[in-house]
Amino acid sequence: MAGAVVVGAGPGIGQAVARRFARAGMPVALIARSQASLSGVAEAVRSAGTAPDDGADAGGSAGDSTEVASFPADVTDEDGLRAALDAAADRFGVPDVAVYNAAVVRPDRIGGLSARGHLDAWAVNVVGAHTTAARVLPAMAERGTGTFLITSGMPHPKPDYVSLSLGKSGVRTLVSLLDQEYGPTGVHVAAVTVDGPVAPGTEFDPDDIAEQYWRLHRQPRHAWEHDVLFGGQRNG
Repeated sequence: MAGAVVVGAGPGIGQAVARRFARAGMPVALIARSQASLSGVAEAVRSAGTAPDDGADAGGSAGDSTEVASFPADVTDEDGLRAALDAAADRFGVPDVAVYNAAVVRPDRIGGLSARGHLDAWAVNVVGAHTTAARVLPAMAERGTGTFLITSGMPHPKPDYVSLSLGKSGVRTLVSLLDQEYGPTGVHVAAVTVDGPVAPGTEFDPDDIAEQYWRLHRQPRHAWEHDVLFGGQRNG
């Protein structure tokens, strides 16, 4: 059956991306730390899965009720995250697309965060993405197809967001390394770099951002992009 798995499936981009894939009829597995957050997102995704969509994917037919499953896990808990990814694969099969959307977004300046604080942020912003990729990409590579997308940001380092700037730089390096390793096997690896505060009804509406994930997933191999900058767009 396959489908999509979204790690960091909270309200905002995570939910919007899950809804976008559900609208195409794809089963969706949601992974996040909070069970309460997962319940709300799952309901929103199920509602999206019943809406007609012109871009139905092979995972299902648009307008059908979409299968959604939730798996609570902390991305900094390596064993727990692996177990959640395995449970999602057991439920739906090797995903057609996996999205890593977890991040620690907070202001901090040089010297303003302890070493422990930087390590904790790095664990979410970069190491969790690496853990996810290492668990799902080998099976995608064996199959010969798949998409792995990471939510990025901070295209230019900002002194008010030191740990996030470092983390997003690490994410872009990780994307490059994963593409070198798995791109030749047919796995499309890319980052969506969001250059602004995300909020519904603004230039950085999560539904508009989610369209970039869908577009990247649907790209033919000869046209693969690996870092898409979303700089905002006005609605209406």
